[in-house]
Amino acid sequence: MSGGRTTAEQTDQGRFALMARWWRRALAYDGDERDTLRIIGKSTLAATLAWLVSYVALDARSPAFAPFSAVLIMQVTVYRSVVQSLRYVGAVVAGVAVQAALGLLAGPDLLTFALVAVIALAIGRWQVLGAQGPQVATAAFFAFSTYTSASADSQRLRALGEIVLLVLIGCAIGIAVNVLVAPPLRYRGAEYGIRSLAHTLKDLLADMYPVLAEGVPDQDTTGGWRSRAARTGGMIGQAWWGLETSKESLHLNPRRLLRRYRGHPGFQGYESVLGALERTLYQVAALTRGLDRSREEEEDEALGPFLRRYAAFLEAAGEVAEVLTTLDETTLLPQAKRLERLTDDAEARRDDVVQETRERSLSLADPSMPYGILVTEATRLLEEFRYTSRVLLEVAQDAERSSGERRQRGRSAGEG
Repeated sequence: MSGGRTTAEQTDQGRFALMARWWRRALAYDGDERDTLRIIGKSTLAATLAWLVSYVALDARSPAFAPFSAVLIMQVTVYRSVVQSLRYVGAVVAGVAVQAALGLLAGPDLLTFALVAVIALAIGRWQVLGAQGPQVATAAFFAFSTYTSASADSQRLRALGEIVLLVLIGCAIGIAVNVLVAPPLRYRGAEYGIRSLAHTLKDLLADMYPVLAEGVPDQDTTGGWRSRAARTGGMIGQAWWGLETSKESLHLNPRRLLRRYRGHPGFQGYESVLGALERTLYQVAALTRGLDRSREEEEDEALGPFLRRYAAFLEAAGEVAEVLTTLDETTLLPQAKRLERLTDDAEARRDDVVQETRERSLSLADPSMPYGILVTEATRLLEEFRYTSRVLLEVAQDAERSSGERRQRGRSAGEG
C-alpha cells in the first residue's frame, strides 16, 4: 500500500511541476501559454458583456445566444474573428430563414421539422460558410423549438428575429473586445517558426559532425540521422502556419498603427528565409541518405579523411544554423552580417572538401561512390545558406533606411 501511495504522490508532484512550468512560461514571455490565458480572459469578458446586454438590458427570451456567439467568434486574430463572425451570422440567418419560411407554409409539425433539417444540413455544406456550416442546422433547430413554443405567428416571427438580433449583438461584442482588449499582433510568430526549424537543423548537424570526424559511422547512427531528418515535415508545416497567422494578425488590427510597430521589416523576408530553411532540411535529409550509403565504401581508405573534411564543413554549417536560432528583428542587421561571415567560413570548408577529392583523385562522377553525392548536397546546402544571409541582409538594411527616414522626418517636423 505504501508503495502505491508513493507512486501516486510522485504522479501528483509531476503534475504540479508541469503546471508550475506552464505558469512560469505564461508569465515569462509571450507564447502559447500566454495566448491561452489571453483568449480565456477576453472570452470571459465578451460573454459577460453579451449576457448583460441580452438578459438585463433586453430581457430576451433566449439570452444565451449572445454570449455563445461572442465566445464562438473569439479567434487568435482580429481578422479571423471578423471573417468567422460574418460566416456565423450568415449561417444563423440561413437557418432561421429556412425555419420561418417552412413554419409559415406548413406549420410546426414533424414533417416540417424533417424538411427544415434536410434543407439546413444541405445549406451547411456550402463552402462559403466554412467551419460555420454546421451552425445552419443548429440555428434552424433552435428556431424550430422557439417557433413551436409561441402561440401566434406574430410572436413566432418576433422570437425568430430576436435570435438573429442576439447573434448580431454577441458577434459585435466579441469583435469589439478582440479589437480593443490586447488585440493579438504576432510579429514574433514568424521568428518562432524559423527558430524552431533552425534548432532542429543545428542539433542534427551538431550530432553528425563529431561522429564523422572519427570515421565512418555505423548503420544505426546513419539510420537515426535519416529518421530525424525525415520527421521534420510536421515542424515545417507548423512553421508555415505560424507565419500565415502572423501575417493575418496585421489585418484590421489597430495596434499596427502604433509607433513601435511602424518600423517592422515585414514578413516577406521571413517567408523567404522559411522557404530556404525548408529546402535546407530537405538537403540535409538527402545528405544523410548519402552518408548512409557511404557505409558501403568502408574499405575505401580515402573515405575516412574525406569524412573528416566533411565534418568540418558540417560544423561550420551548424554555426550558421545557430545564428538563425536566435533570430530577432531588433538586432537583425548585425545578425545578418554575422550570418554572411559564417556562410563564407562554411564555403571555405566546402572548398576544402572539394580539394580533398582532387588531391586523392576521388571520382565525383562515379555513381557507385558517395563522394559526388555528398559534395553536391554540401553545395546545395551552402547555396541555401547564402540565399538566407542575403535576404536577411536586404530586409535589415531596408528597415534601417526606413527607420532613418522616419527619424529625419521627425526632426524636420520638430524644427518646423
